[in-house]
Amino acid sequence: MRHFGFLEPEHRDRLFHRPPAELRLDSAPELLATALGGTLYCPGNRPSLAKDVLKQAARGCVSMVLCLEDSIADDEVPAAEANVAAALRELHDDRDREGHAPLPLLFVRVRTPEQLVALADRLGDALDLLSGFVVPKFENHGGRAERFFAALESVQRTHGRTGADGGQRLRIMAILESPVMIHLETREQTLASILDVTRAHRDDVLALRIGATDLSSAFGLRRSKDFTVYDVKVVSAVIADIVNVLGRPGDDLVISGPVWEHFAKAERILKPQLRTTPFVTARERRLRERLVLKGLDGLIREITLDRANGLLGKTVIHPSHVSVVHALSVVTHEEYLDASAIVDGDAGGAHASPYGNKMNEHGPHRAWARKTLLRAEAFGVAAEETTVVDLLEASMR
Repeated sequence: MRHFGFLEPEHRDRLFHRPPAELRLDSAPELLATALGGTLYCPGNRPSLAKDVLKQAARGCVSMVLCLEDSIADDEVPAAEANVAAALRELHDDRDREGHAPLPLLFVRVRTPEQLVALADRLGDALDLLSGFVVPKFENHGGRAERFFAALESVQRTHGRTGADGGQRLRIMAILESPVMIHLETREQTLASILDVTRAHRDDVLALRIGATDLSSAFGLRRSKDFTVYDVKVVSAVIADIVNVLGRPGDDLVISGPVWEHFAKAERILKPQLRTTPFVTARERRLRERLVLKGLDGLIREITLDRANGLLGKTVIHPSHVSVVHALSVVTHEEYLDASAIVDGDAGGAHASPYGNKMNEHGPHRAWARKTLLRAEAFGVAAEETTVVDLLEASMR
């Protein structure tokens, strides 16, 4: 699997200075965490779940979560568990056939540690398809996180998924959405305990995800498509604290951007958030119209703000969002030259950038440069003449 793998080689060569790397279940965890991109959530009770996975993979989806938590009513959980298990077994059997389609990185969002263990046992050999599990409302009051890690360790040992002997380790993606983390009076202590338990089990954590729906609901709020999550100050304050505690370079934790909930045309009050000029220059005025009509201009703005605030990738609930996240994740030619010059400049100091339009400080910018080069490996580097409009056009087939 690789980003933009659906493009014909000639088209990919024109767009990219450096193409995205191939991704496998046993790829380095820091590369997989960086490469998650738009992680598509899919309810576990969908009747054609296996076909849905293959369909979205063919469209460029690189990571998917089969959800057994909030998207499933309590009385439907047993049937959804059976459906997820059947779909994964079907995909596993298909994988053994010659010419099988590449699969995205697959995760199951579970409710409890007990469900995690039971589902793993139920999957049998099909567990080989999973990269790990998504843990909701992640925090460690009363040892909640420790119980999930203990369940994961049990599954790893029982099913040979510890990462020993070259095998691929199962990992957790933790969702930061618990009320004790959201509320100001308990936030500092809760985030500190999350950092402690994450450091203690660092090899078992692939990435952290921010649950904006729960963040907003704690205050009785829901943002419209005219606003980004950063316009909702009480929610953006929580995100800032999450990045402050958990997003420091020494821990190298990837924190993904929160979900964008909107995917259908609705009445607008404010102006569109996409400039016209880049699309006119690229002769893609109709593409801009499509993006605005689908409300994706708000998503584009939020993705750019995610990046500015230290977040990478995004939870998505509609397939049309995946390609937008990926197009905006490609490293520009200018970013790549800057990052390479900074990492190569071991002597330190400050110099004009290769494009001659900014100052690169080798000390302060080094952590940014290393993250950028890892993103370049995951999503590729755009050719010098390639614009984000070109990438959006290529992605939104």
